[in-house]
Amino acid sequence: MRRLARRGLVVLALCCGGMAVWSAAAGSQSRPPSPPAARAGRADPGLLQRGRDLYADSCAGCHGEDLRGRSGQGPSLIGAGAGAADFYLSTGRMPLASPTDEPVRADPAFPRRDIDALVAYVGAFGNPALPNADPARGSVARGKEAFTERCAGCHQVVARGGIVTGAFVPALQDATPRQLAEAVRVGPYLMPRFGDRQVDQEELDDLAAYAQLTRDPDDRGGWGIGNLGPVPEGLIAWLLAGTVLLGVARALGERAP
Repeated sequence: MRRLARRGLVVLALCCGGMAVWSAAAGSQSRPPSPPAARAGRADPGLLQRGRDLYADSCAGCHGEDLRGRSGQGPSLIGAGAGAADFYLSTGRMPLASPTDEPVRADPAFPRRDIDALVAYVGAFGNPALPNADPARGSVARGKEAFTERCAGCHQVVARGGIVTGAFVPALQDATPRQLAEAVRVGPYLMPRFGDRQVDQEELDDLAAYAQLTRDPDDRGGWGIGNLGPVPEGLIAWLLAGTVLLGVARALGERAP
C-alpha cells in the first residue's frame, strides 16, 4: 500500500509539474513577442514594454498575438511601420468597433504617451519610420498645384473631402502636418500610397503648406460660402441669381393699377 501511495504521489507530482510547464508555455505563446533585438536597442525599453502590454490588451484580439493579423479581423502589422501606427492611433481611426467599419477620424482612444508606446512597439517590427512635413519649408503655390494634380479628385481642391465609391473622403482641416505626411506614405484605407519617388520631401512640405492654408483661406473674391468648392458654390450663386431674376421679372410684369 505504501509503495502504491508513493507511486501515486510521484505520478501526481509529475502531472502537476507537466501542467505547470504547459501553462507557462501556453502563457508565453499568448503574449505578444518581444521586439527584434536589432531594433529594440534603439528605443526606450520601458516604452517598448508599455507598448507590448497595451498591444496585448487592446490590439491582439484583431491583429493577432504574433502581430501577423487574423483573417477577417485585422491585417498583419509586421512591417507596417511606426508611421501607420501613429496615423491610425493619433487620428482615432483605430481601434475599430467592427472590422467591417470604415476607419474615420475621431477622438483618439489613447492618451499621447500610450500612443507613443504602441508606435514604438509596432515600429520595432519593421519600417517605414515616422514621416513628417514642415509647412514653413513649403510653397503654397507649388502645394496647390501638386494638390490639384494628386489629391483634389477625391478631397476637392479646397481639401473639404467628399465621397468616392465605397468610402467617405475626409476633410483635411484637422490633419496635422505629420498626419498628412503619414497618410501620403501609408495610403490609409482606399487612398493610394505615395513613396519618395512619387512625392519627395520637398513636395510633401508644399502639400502641407497648402493644406494648412485651407484651414482659413483668404476669401478675396467675396463671400466664401463655407469654402465648399467651386461646384457647390457655383450652384448656390446660380440659385441666388435665379431668385433675383424671378423677382425682377415679376416686378416688371405686374400690371399698373
